[in-house]
Order: sequence, then C-alpha cells, then structure tokens
Amino acid sequence: QVQLVESGGGLVQPGGSLRLSCAASRSIFSTDAMRWYRQAPGEERELVATIAEGGITNYADSVKGRFTISRDNAKNTVYLQMNSLKPEDTAIYYCNARIMVYFGGSYAHYWGQGTQVTVSS
Repeated sequence: QVQLVESGGGLVQPGGSLRLSCAASRSIFSTDAMRWYRQAPGEERELVATIAEGGITNYADSVKGRFTISRDNAKNTVYLQMNSLKPEDTAIYYCNARIMVYFGGSYAHYWGQGTQVTVSS
C-alpha cells in the first residue's frame, strides 16, 4: 500500500511564502504526472498545478507567476512553492500522483491526506 504524505502547511500573512511537500511512503517503480489541488470551504476541489514526468508544468491562472511546482523523481516527492500568498489562497491542499507501484503493474491515482494553508493577517 502506498500513501502520499504531505507537509508544509500552516498560517502565513498575506504576501508571505510556504513550501508544501508530498512524498510517497515507500519505494515505487514509476510516477507519472503529479498534481496539487486545493479546496476552500464551500467550494469544489480545483486543480492548482501539474508536473509531468518529464518536467513540463501547468498552472491555474489564479496562481501563475506566484506558485512553482517541482519534483524529485529519486525521492518520489513533489513540491509546491507558494509565494506572494493571498487570503483567497486559503484552502486545504492535496497532492495527487499517478503511480505504478510495481514493474508490470498498472498506473493508479493516489491522494495525500491534505494540508491546511491559511493566509491571514
């Protein structure tokens, strides 16, 4: 069984920065695309950023120029660097990864447990 373990959330003032991390709990064979989502109270979960296995990235318009997604394939870890944070960035942030656990297996999506990010003065 694979779990994605998130860390790095917390309370930050507007204009501040946070770095989220999401790591697989055990060794795995292959990880395809990795993503960060967020869900604010009363809102639907939205896609924030995606990074492909080769490193190509995509961002929601609301975070372009402020957030940076990156990955360390050797560590099976994805990061989200969040700068110039705004109160509207307040949400629970979830990582998602498409993983093949064993060679010859099939890819499946796995989710982190979520980490709270609160932007407030």
